[in-house]
Amino acid sequence: MSDKSGIEWTEATWNPVTGCDRVSVGCDHCYAMVLAKRLKAMGADKYQRDGDARTSGPGFGVSIHPQALDVPRRWRAPRVVFVNSMSDLFHAKVPIGFIRDVFDVMRETPQHTYQVLTKRSVRLKRLADRLEWPGNVWMGVSVENSDYLDRIDHLRDVPAAVRFLSCEPLLGPLDGLVLDGIGWVIAGGESGAENRPMDPAWVRHIRDTCQAADVPFFFKQWGGRTPKALGRELDGQLWDEMPTTADVDPVVVV
Repeated sequence: MSDKSGIEWTEATWNPVTGCDRVSVGCDHCYAMVLAKRLKAMGADKYQRDGDARTSGPGFGVSIHPQALDVPRRWRAPRVVFVNSMSDLFHAKVPIGFIRDVFDVMRETPQHTYQVLTKRSVRLKRLADRLEWPGNVWMGVSVENSDYLDRIDHLRDVPAAVRFLSCEPLLGPLDGLVLDGIGWVIAGGESGAENRPMDPAWVRHIRDTCQAADVPFFFKQWGGRTPKALGRELDGQLWDEMPTTADVDPVVVV
């Protein structure tokens, strides 16, 4: 939980769930897994459960934290909040009852805008009609290369006010990208000691597809040894487009 975030496209993070497991190639160098190991060594209470050594790591076992549910209620000023920057709300080990608890908090704090991101789009689609979707929830899926374009199809069936894509780390071209029903796209390269390079042509294709579809485009970073190593400019400019309040639908209850 944090009142501030260094992630360029959000303002705060809120982690009522921590821990995860690798599910696709975008997870191979997961920043959250590395950070959880460090937090465990520091004695942080939320990171004492280890995950499966084959798919997770020290301090990264999936854990729910009911005591964290009230945190957004204590934030007086409106915030854009990234939900579960250290996990995936739609992980199979997160009970639907707890997912509903998280959605209850989001619905009861309409002053905030919540960004929820998952790689588990099949479970998201399966549970979508069993959840109440308030108008301040933006729902996204990660799409790191064209092998995972089906996640976008699953997202289209979700009645979120804004549906968005996180193409980060971008590990290949997104040939065949269609943005029908999508309200925002983020793209970025991988950072860290083992970062995999990103071809500028992949990013330009996403940007151009967004422009043709009139979808806001946000370019987060080129990546490299550190997130800021190679900067954020694409073709000489920053791309910081985000959905406007006019793009957000009224509350949708399913």
